[in-house]
Formats: sequence, C-alpha cells, structure tokens
Amino acid sequence: MNKMSGPLLEAEKPDAIDQWIAPSLERRRLRAYALMLIADAVLINLSFAAATFVYEGVWWEPRSMLAAQTLLPLYFTIALYNSTYGQGALGDWVYAVRKMLTALFISAALLNFVAFYTKSNAEFSRVAVTLGLILSAIILTASRRMIPVLIQRFWGGKIRNRLVIMDGGPEFALSNCMMVDAREHNLDAAGQDPFVLDRLGKLLAYQDRVVISCSPDRRKAWALLLKSSGIYGEIVSEPAHELGVLGVHRYDDLGRTTQVVSTGPLGMRGRIMKRGFDIAVAGLALIVLAPVLLVVAVIIKLEDRGPVLFIQRRLGRGNQFFDMLKFRSMRSAQSDADGDQSTMRDDARITKIGSFIRRTSIDELPQMINVLRGEMSLVGPRPHALGSRANNKFFWEVDGQYWQRHSLKPGLTGLAQIRGHRGATEHEKDLTDRLQSDLEYIAGWTIRRDLEIIYKTIWVLRHDNAY
Repeated sequence: MNKMSGPLLEAEKPDAIDQWIAPSLERRRLRAYALMLIADAVLINLSFAAATFVYEGVWWEPRSMLAAQTLLPLYFTIALYNSTYGQGALGDWVYAVRKMLTALFISAALLNFVAFYTKSNAEFSRVAVTLGLILSAIILTASRRMIPVLIQRFWGGKIRNRLVIMDGGPEFALSNCMMVDAREHNLDAAGQDPFVLDRLGKLLAYQDRVVISCSPDRRKAWALLLKSSGIYGEIVSEPAHELGVLGVHRYDDLGRTTQVVSTGPLGMRGRIMKRGFDIAVAGLALIVLAPVLLVVAVIIKLEDRGPVLFIQRRLGRGNQFFDMLKFRSMRSAQSDADGDQSTMRDDARITKIGSFIRRTSIDELPQMINVLRGEMSLVGPRPHALGSRANNKFFWEVDGQYWQRHSLKPGLTGLAQIRGHRGATEHEKDLTDRLQSDLEYIAGWTIRRDLEIIYKTIWVLRHDNAY
C-alpha cells in the first residue's frame, strides 16, 4: 500500500498533483491479451502437430492441421465472448483455466457439428484430433499457470490501478492500492470549482477501481463525482437509494461491503470501437477538408491580422481541462476566453468571416485536431466554456447532474445538437434540455447511434440558433 504524503494546497500550482497521477495500465493489459491470443494460436497448432506425430509418425499432417485451423476461429470467437482474455484471466489462473477450457471444448463440439453437416468427418483422424484437443488443454492450462508468474516477474504483479480515498469514513485498508487522505490533500468532492475538479480528475485518471470511505453526509457528493469521472467507483456505506447503486461488492477478508455507484459508460471494447472510429473519420476529414481549412485561415488572417485560431480552456472527460480549438470568429480584442458572455444574435464582436463560419459551423472544424489528440470525440456532449451561465447561474448550479455529462469525451456534435438545442442559454430550460439529451446519449451509446448523429448533423449545420 502506498501512502501519499505532503499536503496539496490551493496555493500550489494547478499541475502539482501530476506527481500522483497513476500510469495507465490499460495498454499493458491489451498487450497481455494480444500475447495470450497469439500464444494460444501457436500452442494449439503445435499440439495438433505433436498429436499426429505421436499417432501417425508424421509431423504437421495436413488433415490434422486442417482441423486445428478450423478450430481456431471458433475458439477465438467463444474466448472473446466469455472473457477468456480479460482482467480476471490475468489475475487468477484458476479462473483463466476455467474460461479457456470452456471455450476450447465448446469450439470442439461446434467443430464436430460443422464437420458432420458438411460431411467432412472422414477427412479428420478422430484419434489425432482427440489427442490434439487433450494436448491443447494441457499445454494451455500450463500457460495459464505461468501468466501470474510472468506478471509478477516483469510487472511486479500489478495489472490494475486501485485507489482508496479516505474522507472521514471507516478504515478501508485495501491491499496493493494507493491511499489518499482527502482532507490532507484538500480534495473536496462537494466543491463546484472547475479547477478543484480538474485536480480530482487528474488523480482519478487511469484508475481501474476507486473506493471512497466517507461520512454519510458526503456520500452523495462523492457518488456524483464518480459518475462524472467515467470510472468504476465504489463507496463504503450502507445501502442508500439516493446514490443510484449499481451493485454491491463484498470484501470478506476486511469485513466490509461497498456500493458500486459507477462503472463508466463504456467498456474497453466500446472505447476501442469509438476511438478507432474517431481516428479514421477525423483523419480522413482533415485530409478532404484541407483546402477549405486553408482558405478560411487565410481569410481570417487577412481581415484583421489577428490569430487564426481561438483557443479556449474547457472541461473534458473526467472533469479535466483541455484546450479546445476553433477558428477565431470574434475580434481579437473582444474574444471571450472564459465564455462569460454568451454570443447573441447580431453580436457586434463577431467579424464578417466569423459570422459566416459560425452560421455554417465551419468554425468548429479545427476540433478535428482535438479528436486526433484524444481530447474530444466526433460525437458526445458538447464542451461548455467555464463561465457559461443560464439565467445568471453557472450550469452546475442549475442542475446537479451537470457533471455527469463529463463521463464521456466531449464531442463535435451530439444528440442535443441534432435536436436543435444550440445557441445562447438565456433560460434554465436551454441548459436542462441539452443536459437531458447528453445523459440520454451516454446511457444508450452505440456505434450505430454515432453514425446516425453524424448523418443528421449534416442537415443541421445551418441552424437558426447558430450565430
């Protein structure tokens, strides 16, 4: 257990918490899954080759190797479906063996089923195939037993990041985790200051599991913060309906029970699909739209000799700051970096070219670079300026669920935008309409929905509220 020391005070620089940021272990796990998959393919092929050598005295006999090659796609399909390659398989070799054997024997049954209906049973040697399956099961079991040994040898046994934050609750001494005292480090879950939330977001980033032990009156604040961070979070407490508990996790060795209040909106497979989609589309769009981007940049520069891009700090996934890029549409001296004043119709601050690119949404195109940098997504809740208000209230003061929209990366477009919720937020309803659309999108994400939103966005690029 690593105990942090040294207070983290407001007077310190905003990036002082960087020294406590845990490295991401997700890529490490992905590499391990890939190596397991490759090793399984090699070992199954070698097992069938050895089986034919033992039975027929022929190494790499074509009929048996055909059986192995037919078996592999079935095995991998089932293995990927039943979590043969997952965190559990890295941390518990018995669990890993059980999942592997399940995938292997189901795929063998399917192989026999397919061979029967295609009348190709006669092409396979039953003894060689059976012996190949037995050898595969033995060798793959041995490989699963070696995984924890290798992880301990090369990674120090660490396959996931776990963080415990103590905030006045019962002692929770979870082994092999990082432990932080919230009061010692001035971490306030109930605070509405975006700068404080940015520090918390950095601390929570790359954590695979976060457990909060706090007093009863602070549980709701921590629950909302965990939900907005897009991570798997638990709170040490008794059952409470207001937290929106997703499940219960028992730590029998500690005699404690936690409530699961957040899991993150997307699993690893969903994040990979969404990120791959973002990179492919954004990269292609930048290439295709390069002439348009160049012409717009030149016109902006010629109009008043000011900077081409307007860079504004906004809150992204996990309540962390990032610099959002836009084509500058206002006069340099009147640019509103904090977004304290919403853009109004016929706003005198807007330049001539600025008026056009805002009406056509061309000013948003540089955010494709934010997408490639991983700070934004093509589709998601639109990031708001820190000073944005509705009815003279900050957005988070209008509705406490506001922070939950930050559990996903912000997007160039989103469900709220295609529904027409754009423009100034003069009334509280202007904000709550967008918020409900954002939360609906987060709760029901699919790659198909992203495609639909992008398609519908094309038809609302020009909108009465875009000014």
